[in-house]
Amino acid sequence: MDVYIPHETGEFVAFCAALLTMVLSLPFLFAPAASLRLLGLMPREGRRGVYAEARSTLGGFPLGLGLAAVLLAQPMVYLALGAAYALAAFGRLLAILSDDAGTLANWALLILQIALAVAPLAYVFGFL
Repeated sequence: MDVYIPHETGEFVAFCAALLTMVLSLPFLFAPAASLRLLGLMPREGRRGVYAEARSTLGGFPLGLGLAAVLLAQPMVYLALGAAYALAAFGRLLAILSDDAGTLANWALLILQIALAVAPLAYVFGFL
């Protein structure tokens, strides 16, 4: 199976968002302890189930969604990717405003999530 690399600007931007999604999910899949430590999130002693959650929810799920977007290169898959990031950004914004989680890392990750939401959605809705 050949990987389709788009030539149209808007689709290429959405494609790059899918690739970045895949790259960002790999550390959570293969090195969850280091990834969580980098984010300042460490499990309590004896609570190793958090590594399974990191591997699946933060690693495997985005990797699968990004891989589907790259391999299928269909607007509806890019729509799913953009919608997922938009709702993730909304959840992070809620945490920042409601849970007093306005750290520099959370603001930076919010900006990243918004950018990764806008890229595929702009392509799908014809803005790029």
